[in-house]
Amino acid sequence: MENNPSSSKSDRKMIERNRRNQMKALFSKLNSVVPHQSSRNLLQEAISRPDLIDEGTNYIKSLQIKLEKMKEKRSNLLESKMSENASMSMGLKSPQFKIQQMGSVLEVVLVTGLDFQFMFNETIRVLQEEGSDVVNASYTVIENEVFHTIHCQVGESANATLRISEKLKKFLYH
Repeated sequence: MENNPSSSKSDRKMIERNRRNQMKALFSKLNSVVPHQSSRNLLQEAISRPDLIDEGTNYIKSLQIKLEKMKEKRSNLLESKMSENASMSMGLKSPQFKIQQMGSVLEVVLVTGLDFQFMFNETIRVLQEEGSDVVNASYTVIENEVFHTIHCQVGESANATLRISEKLKKFLYH
């Protein structure tokens, strides 16, 4: 019977030693992942375990706050994007155009929503009414926008470009 109590005592010592080694490993792991806020030089003075736990707790709380702020920002951005897409699909985004003359060549870039294909046809009609010859027309679709590029031959006068620009402004913005 005397053998049993000493065996039990050595088992308890072994269990306690394993527990302390496990705690030491866990504190070491915590120390390696928590950025230290204290001004101590960690190479000269080791941080105490209560201070390490306190810093770990503060760090986790700051990460939770950052996460909540990022979730809120993400939500706001998604709402903004959804409302922008809704307004574009409802046709609320106004078309835009840019005209550039290079000698006798006129380049018209028209940007519209997907539901405004008729504006391309009207732009071609205005160009032809003003006596220009359409040489090339192409388009590119990016998300909910259509970029039309029209190249046409016009006279050298800036008057034609001005008249075309004025007619397109009246048609597109009124």
